[in-house]
Amino acid sequence: MKVLMISGSPRKESNTDMALAEMKKIFDESDIECEVVKIGSSNIRGCTDCRKCLETGKCVFDDLVNQAAPKFEEADGIVIGSPVYYAQPNASLTAFVQRLFFSTPFDKRWKVGAAVAVARRGGCATAFDAMNKYFGIAGMPIATSQYWNMVYGRDPGDVAEDLEGMQTMRTLARNMVFLMKSIALGKEKYGIPEKEDHVSTSFIR
Repeated sequence: MKVLMISGSPRKESNTDMALAEMKKIFDESDIECEVVKIGSSNIRGCTDCRKCLETGKCVFDDLVNQAAPKFEEADGIVIGSPVYYAQPNASLTAFVQRLFFSTPFDKRWKVGAAVAVARRGGCATAFDAMNKYFGIAGMPIATSQYWNMVYGRDPGDVAEDLEGMQTMRTLARNMVFLMKSIALGKEKYGIPEKEDHVSTSFIR
């Protein structure tokens, strides 16, 4: 089984990276293949709604988004981690995830998603909520932990002192492993629910 981890921090050895590394320890112990993609310092432009991806199956901007797309398709789960900027995920991560989810045509249902927010003090809840929206619209089960998936720290390395936060990361990883394995067994025994043709309803007529 495979997990793709996305780090939105532009810092080297950042608190976000440390939080994801704590999860990776559990994945490694559980024989889950894990790859970390760090995009925080990359030049990721936002979606322009050109919709070329609907024709080609990939984003018109050939950058890290298209490189990560096949890894996402192969993965059984994805973790998105971000530092909190003005109570939101950082801009590069937001642009990356929006384009990644919109431009990829494969079925994302039953891939397990988890969001992780890291802040000095406040704003984690709204950033966490924003990241979870991507999973919800794609029909992906959302992994939870013993608390909201948040870790606190300002300077690099501070999150190591947030003992509850790091425990939350380990619990989150274990819960993801359980969900991914359970879904795999469910697919094998019961298959997946029928998917109807999508109906799109606008509210302005």
